[in-house]
Formats: sequence, C-alpha cells, structure tokens
Amino acid sequence: MIKEYDRKINLNSLLEHKSVFLFGPRQTGKTTFLAKRYPKARTFNLLEADVFRDLSANPEYMRQRIRPLDRIVVIDEVQKLPALLDEVQLILDRDKNIRFILTGSSARKLKRGGVNLLAGRAWTCHMHPLVSVEVGPGRLLHRINRGGLPPMLDSPLPHEELKAYVGTYLQEEIRAEGLTRSIENFSRFLTVAGLSNGQLVNFTKAGNDAQVPPRTVREYYQVLEDTLILHQLSPFQKTKKRKPVATSKYYFFDVGVANHLMNRREILPGSPEFGPTLEHLVFLEIKAYLDYERLDIPLTFWRSQTKLEVDFLVGDGVAIEVKGTRQVSEADLKGLKTLAEERELKRKIVVGGEAAFRKTNDGIEIWPVEPFLEALWAGEFKQNLTHP
Repeated sequence: MIKEYDRKINLNSLLEHKSVFLFGPRQTGKTTFLAKRYPKARTFNLLEADVFRDLSANPEYMRQRIRPLDRIVVIDEVQKLPALLDEVQLILDRDKNIRFILTGSSARKLKRGGVNLLAGRAWTCHMHPLVSVEVGPGRLLHRINRGGLPPMLDSPLPHEELKAYVGTYLQEEIRAEGLTRSIENFSRFLTVAGLSNGQLVNFTKAGNDAQVPPRTVREYYQVLEDTLILHQLSPFQKTKKRKPVATSKYYFFDVGVANHLMNRREILPGSPEFGPTLEHLVFLEIKAYLDYERLDIPLTFWRSQTKLEVDFLVGDGVAIEVKGTRQVSEADLKGLKTLAEERELKRKIVVGGEAAFRKTNDGIEIWPVEPFLEALWAGEFKQNLTHP
C-alpha cells in the first residue's frame, strides 16, 4: 500500500479565482491528491477506457453529466482528448462559479496549433515528485537512491518499480502517441540522455552515441520536455569579464528515474555518484519550491568558458553550489567567489555534507543538506530572490 503524503501544492488559492491546468508526469500523485483533497468533485478519468470511449465519441456527454451543485470538476489526463476543452469553455462561460482541474502528464498535444487552451480562463501549475517538506526528515539517502515518486519511494522493490515505470513510459507516452518514428532509436537516446543528466549537452556527440542525427537528438530532447520528463536549465549569461557558456543542461524530473537510466543501484556518501545525484536532488527541490510558491523567478546555472562554475542561480540574488564532500574546501568556493566579483549576490551558498552550518569570512554560507532544504521551504531565502 502506498503511503499518503501531505502535499505542499496549494490549489485552493488558485481555484478561488480560476480553473487550473495541473501538469505532472505519471505517478507523481495527481489523481491521489485530487481524490483526497476534493472527494466530492465530479471526475472524468480519461485513462478509464469506457470514459474515454464515451467522451471521444460524444464530448457533449461531459457537459450533460455535470449537475447543478457540482462546483469542482476534474478531468484526468485531458491531453488524451483536447476536444473536451471546447466543452469546458462553454461551461465556464455559462457558470462563473464552477472550477475545473484539468490534469495532464504531457503538454505536447496541448501545445500544438488549434487546441483550445481556454484563453485565460485557467491558470497552469505543476506537481512534482515528493520533496523534503512532504517526506519529512531523515530520508535523504532514501530519496537519493529511489527518487521521489510515491510508488517507488515506499516500495520493497524500488528498482523493479523504476524499470517498469521507464518501460511503461516508453510504451504508453511515446509509442501510443506516435511521438517518434522509431521506438528503438528513442530507447537508445533515452539511455544517452540519462548519462548526460545534469551536464552540458553536445547534440552531435549524443547523436553519435545514440546512433541518430543531431537534429533528431534535439527533437527527442523536446519530446522529453513536452512530456514533462526533462527540465531544461538555461545558462546565466550576464557576466562580462568572463564569457559564459551558452549551452543548456537538462535534468530528469526524478532522481530515481535518472538513476535507473544510468544503472546506478546503491549510492552512498563518499561515492563518485553521490555528488552529482545530490546536485540533481537540490535542483529538483528548488524547482518545486519556485513552482509551489508561484515565484516567477528564473533558475539558471553559470559556467565560464574557462570552466569556472556555479550550479544554480535563483534570480539575480542567490547563488548555490552543491558539493557531496564531507568537508568543503577552499577550491570548492572558487566558482562562487569568481561570480561574486562580477555580480552583486545577496546570498552565496554551498550545500554539502558538513555536519553543521558555518559562514566563511567572505560571507559564503556552508549548509548541511537537510537544514538547507528545511530553510528553503520555510521561506528563509525568499526575500533575497529577485527577478533580473
């Protein structure tokens, strides 16, 4: 039985004003969350074959099945039947008090021309895998190995669950939607993308490794973004003395999925895999925090042509470096110090494996991982976040 978690996402404040598109990859917990939070909602789950069959043949049935007292209506996996959005618009225009929650595990069909996106009648939000404030303290290593998808986090056989998840994703999201011409090519690419997780992407090299042209690699990366499997992290380029790189990084939406693609099993502190995986986890926490708090602030990274680097910049004000070592060295601070010479930073932070918080003479904060995540979700850095 999957444990129930108190999710951080707050839809009520949005539903006071508008209907909502709720996007998130499969098994992040959208359906479970909505069933628990809105038990009286009228629900149409398009993963149910009979519901999909009825509404695909007769979209107006949805409108006809909504009763006068229904105030919340959920359409699960709305991207499977975009024609329903015309019916949603009709209902919203007639009844200003009804609210729709339209979930999706892929934005690809909804981004195509001709799809009714409700013209401002609905706001967009995202559900992420479980984050630290939802899981609770003491499970950092658990999450580094298993990720944050609820079925995997609490499974007695997480590696089997992850294997099945990746296989199901390939079959249901890629093959069923006809998103690529060759599932075999895409499968090879997916492994290459996993090995490139959190690194600068060279499309030519990735194409050679996956045995497909570089143009196809770009298309495949776009498929993974549209189906919410990858996040693109753009480079921060507002430095003048040291020319920054212009190439993006990509992170998978879940640490456990990336681990499976890279064939990582047991990741322990001090191992070569621990630092990159911790960096990935911290990225996902920051990304989820910005989304759940509705902060329209860019998350980027900085790297100079001479390979000086800072893992994350949140807006213009907060720079964060992640290190998996137990003792942060002077060399670990070089990227932050160099960037601070060019930009006025409100907070300079290293998240690492040290046992206690400390602050260096030049103002760099050294945070243990779990206290940093607690401070993040408590809003300690919020006042320092500025939009460029």
